[in-house]
Amino acid sequence: MSAASLPRRRGSGQRELQTGRRARDATCAGPAGAIHTSCPDDVRAGRHSEEREAINPYFPSDTYDTPADQRRDLLDRLCLGGSAWFYALLAREVLSARALSLAGAYDDATWARSSRRVMTILERCGARFHISGLDNLRRLAGSPVVFVGNHMSTVETMVFPCIIAPFMRVTFVVKKSLETMPIFGPVMRSRRPITVGRESARQDMQKVLAEGVQKLGDGISLILFPQSTRQDRFAPEAFNSLGVKLAKRAGVKAVPVAVRTDFWSNGRLLKDLGPLRRSRPIHMRFGEPLAIAGNGREEHQAIVDFIESHLRAWGC
Repeated sequence: MSAASLPRRRGSGQRELQTGRRARDATCAGPAGAIHTSCPDDVRAGRHSEEREAINPYFPSDTYDTPADQRRDLLDRLCLGGSAWFYALLAREVLSARALSLAGAYDDATWARSSRRVMTILERCGARFHISGLDNLRRLAGSPVVFVGNHMSTVETMVFPCIIAPFMRVTFVVKKSLETMPIFGPVMRSRRPITVGRESARQDMQKVLAEGVQKLGDGISLILFPQSTRQDRFAPEAFNSLGVKLAKRAGVKAVPVAVRTDFWSNGRLLKDLGPLRRSRPIHMRFGEPLAIAGNGREEHQAIVDFIESHLRAWGC
């Protein structure tokens, strides 16, 4: 694949930005097309379920595997094992997403498209995806749930939207610092996540439970990684039960998610800018939704067992 084979044509970001602005303005238009400057933020973001743009699933079957004939970009091969070409393509996509977010034009459908382009960039730079359990998402029919999974790298943060958002409204539980990052911050803020400061575990838990119940009640699913940070190795003792507690309190199901995403490793100086380990496949598995009974201990253990068993099967 040549260097000219970019995820989208030159100028498409500007057209997407203009289209998003027109859609936003039409949504907030009053009589005779007048624009209401007090248009609510959730309308600007296109997050009302009745106004949400339908998103066709990018993966129509239960599984997805990177095509066997997928080739690496020439410029990526010329990097001799480095990651410069990958980060150049990623930076372009993130900057485009930032501009759309600042313009109030980064809605769910745009988020999903951007996520799919990032996934394509990863594949063009040697990633081999193996995703399964997508029918479990399809059967939810948009019902809000709590996704509870292990957190290994930036891959799941970037790629989950194009997998999940076509089926339901969704956002993340993230550390607050992600909202203040100069480049990626506007993108994360546009998704209206639940943020935690990680200074007080008790306060973080109370915040996630309170805001989580509200979002789930509004029909918005949540992606929650119960580990304190990204880890190459899964440590059950560090995997708290907050996801199950939230699902129990909100009266929704929990969906176990197992990932092996150490293809994109953590960096030593900048954690988000680590090297690509092209010999390592990317695995993602979405389990069957679990109804939480009693105190949720059995369901929490079932999620832990689900993750551990898949990681063993994937050689991790």
